[in-house]
Amino acid sequence: MKTARLKEIADLVQGKVVGNPAIEITGVSGIREAESGQITFLANPRYQADLESTHASAVVVAKIIGDLSISMVVVEDPYYAFAQIVKYFHVPPYCSLGISDRTVIGTGVEMGKDVSIHPLAVIGDRARIGDRVTIYPGSYVGAEAEIGDDSLIYPNVTIRERVQIGKRVIIHSGTVIGSDGFGFASHQGRHEKILQIGTVVIEDDVEVGSNVSVDRASLGKTVIKRGTKIDNLVQIAHNVVIGEDCLIVAQVGISGSTEVGHHTILAGQVGLVGHIKVGDHVIVGAKSGVSNDLKSHSVMSGIPVMDHKTWLKTQAILPHLPEFRKRVMALEEKIKQLEAQLQQDKNRGK
Repeated sequence: MKTARLKEIADLVQGKVVGNPAIEITGVSGIREAESGQITFLANPRYQADLESTHASAVVVAKIIGDLSISMVVVEDPYYAFAQIVKYFHVPPYCSLGISDRTVIGTGVEMGKDVSIHPLAVIGDRARIGDRVTIYPGSYVGAEAEIGDDSLIYPNVTIRERVQIGKRVIIHSGTVIGSDGFGFASHQGRHEKILQIGTVVIEDDVEVGSNVSVDRASLGKTVIKRGTKIDNLVQIAHNVVIGEDCLIVAQVGISGSTEVGHHTILAGQVGLVGHIKVGDHVIVGAKSGVSNDLKSHSVMSGIPVMDHKTWLKTQAILPHLPEFRKRVMALEEKIKQLEAQLQQDKNRGK
């Protein structure tokens, strides 16, 4: 079991110890589940009361909490620091397993140093596999595809021909990179397939969740840029470009040739039509439908998408619409009666 003194943990996350720096830490856990010897963290103030009853030996915090009986590690960003601590305790150093004799390897394949290729993986002709790459069972790497150093391909991933995967990329099970884009030419009532002869480029430090489809470009490239993280069950169509450090949450669908800027967040079930541009640092709320360009630094929600504050006001009104309808109908009836009375008064005046 891996252990560390609290001072070592603080040095790891560039924090300051308040309390006993010599405490031995044996693991990590949540505030309510933690046991003696473990370290926990407080990123949300609403859980601060739970620290009074926690069994943890130490906690990572953003500022000193008075009268706290356990030791603290004070850092600028507790959530990020805790992520580093979890990695310290739970991620073992990389150890190459070599290439299984049950792997199918094509001709002209270039293998880097210290790879781990598990049984029943298939590597196509002239593929290039970088150093310390891990490919789990059942995964397929197509002809002339490239996978960069330190990337991790989980079981049953399909990486089609000529796809380019960068360094330190993680792709989870069931995902298909480089499937054909949805392109057809309709002629005389029938749909003729348009060959999708482009590719997909996934840059460094991208993570792709399970059961994601990233379609190859019809011509050119579908691109996911450095540092972007994609959740499970996402559809990215042909010729889409996603900028750096984006967060694409589950069940998002992005139609063909749409461009998404850097540091943009698309929440769950957001749908984007094709051939639009979404700016940088944009946030789109869950279940929104985006049918037009979005400016950088905007926060949007709804179907059709609108400014998030306007959407909140709209949502506040919706439950009252039946009542408003009754009131409008009653007012219309009163107006009719008043108009009839006015007409009668005019007629008497004549």
